[in-house]
Amino acid sequence: MDEPFYPGGGVREYRGLIPTDGKESPHERQACLQQKLRAKLDELQAEVDKLKARARGAAVDTRIEREQDTDRLEAKPKPSAAVPAMMECPSSFFHQDYRFGSARPPMKRYERFADEIAELIRDGVLAPGERVPSVRQASREYGISPSTVFQAYYLLEDRGLILAKSRSGYYVREQARRVLHEPRMTPRRQEAADVAVSELAFSVLDSLQDTETVPFGSAFPSPDLFPLARLARSMAKALRGMSGSDVLKDMTAGDADLRRQIVLRYTLKGMPLPPKELVITNGAMEALNLGLQCATSPGDLVAIESPAFYASLQVLERLKLKAVEIPVHPREGIDLAVLADSLARLPIKACWFMSHLQNPLGASLDQEKKRALYALIKRYQVPLIEDDAYAELHFGTTPPRPVKQFDDDGLVIHCGSFSKCLAPGYRVGWLAGGRYAERLSRLKLMTTISPSVPAQAAIADYLQHGGYDRHLRRLRHALETQQGQMLAAASRFFPAETRATRPAGGYVLWFEFPERVDSLRLFRMALEQGISVAPGPIFSATQGFRHCLRLSYGHPWTPRSEAAMERLGELLDAF
Repeated sequence: MDEPFYPGGGVREYRGLIPTDGKESPHERQACLQQKLRAKLDELQAEVDKLKARARGAAVDTRIEREQDTDRLEAKPKPSAAVPAMMECPSSFFHQDYRFGSARPPMKRYERFADEIAELIRDGVLAPGERVPSVRQASREYGISPSTVFQAYYLLEDRGLILAKSRSGYYVREQARRVLHEPRMTPRRQEAADVAVSELAFSVLDSLQDTETVPFGSAFPSPDLFPLARLARSMAKALRGMSGSDVLKDMTAGDADLRRQIVLRYTLKGMPLPPKELVITNGAMEALNLGLQCATSPGDLVAIESPAFYASLQVLERLKLKAVEIPVHPREGIDLAVLADSLARLPIKACWFMSHLQNPLGASLDQEKKRALYALIKRYQVPLIEDDAYAELHFGTTPPRPVKQFDDDGLVIHCGSFSKCLAPGYRVGWLAGGRYAERLSRLKLMTTISPSVPAQAAIADYLQHGGYDRHLRRLRHALETQQGQMLAAASRFFPAETRATRPAGGYVLWFEFPERVDSLRLFRMALEQGISVAPGPIFSATQGFRHCLRLSYGHPWTPRSEAAMERLGELLDAF
């Protein structure tokens, strides 16, 4: 019988979701007591929030009632950080140690309302320059206090989505003077092709070695966006408590606490995962490599996206596999009709796709298309290697679920990683191998054996104690703001014919320029100016997309970023 996994170190509320042996350990009893204590603290915090909202709401309601014209309500200035909020209680008293293994920290009411308004802006319901609902109107229609509305609008200001106008209200920020249209997709009949992109890809990677280069070509967000200091404390704590036997016992299967956390994350998404499916890897790239090695032999055909993340093309090149490129719509994802035709005509042995926030386009399949994709691979019994490295970087309030959710036949090898959302240098990822799990585990033992044991322990400790979901919310908000800033700069400086994606997450944009633009030449010209970009041909097995470019907004926006976009616009005008 498999060793039982208890999410969060044995919290009882998840018994029945994850296999157990029916016994309670002292550790479990202690966890139950901790859970009850947290529940009591939740109740106390809820009461305090009510009192704070009531007090703030009364103060604001009095002010609003004095206004004769609510539509001319002056936008309330943001309070100074030096002035404590009314009735603010010491955070240490009501601090809740929300562990990943117990419960997610609940979003406050103003955060939920802010996310609803942000969704309306992203969907175009509230257009740039349009006024958002007045404080009184929003308070009345949403059934929340005016103070809650103000807090939400302050948050949206911080995200760069709205701005206050004196004695007028709040308006959707003009992110761009003109709208950049969506890139085009040209479906075409696909055949197998040899892959040779490594030299081009390495030239882009080499361009990022100089720290003085503006990193628009980077494949990672800025380290400044990650809680590296907190992770370092988790690492130190893990090392202090680690014995020699601990280093060895989890080397092959992976850190037990980390495995529990990952299994729980699947469970909370409505996808209970048998622990024996899970293999901890050296980042997502090792997981994806293992998946291909398990499913294919040299010379086999693999269906990939077009454009595709250049690292996937490098893996195909190294394993001597042939690529069958399937077109991707810049918003709706992979063309399922072309995939169905290719599966029917060609002896494809595996598919490697990103169903959510595809790199480089940022496209995402909706639920129905994910279901249809799974039906296709099931019909032809072709395994899907699902690259889900960007799953946590969605901008909306609802976390996406992968194609793996439909996997009732063990055909999906689902690959994830903490590199893009938490700890880029730790190189800790995983795969959920389905019917291939045992073979994948043995393949790993024949190669790298294990990721860094201290790194696994550090991430496990952070997930349990470090406020992972709070970090993710901050990260998503930062990336969404930076996306708007890059799009606004592109609108100002790039040629009028420029087209661009606007993904609902991630940290890259795909730009399509007029056919006269040579992105390889542009790459060299930009590098001479201290700007790194990712030219389109590195994302294609046949080195297509020569007039396209991928740019990263993963680093905080600065005047230097703005100047780099202006210089790129000048270089583009030279074509």
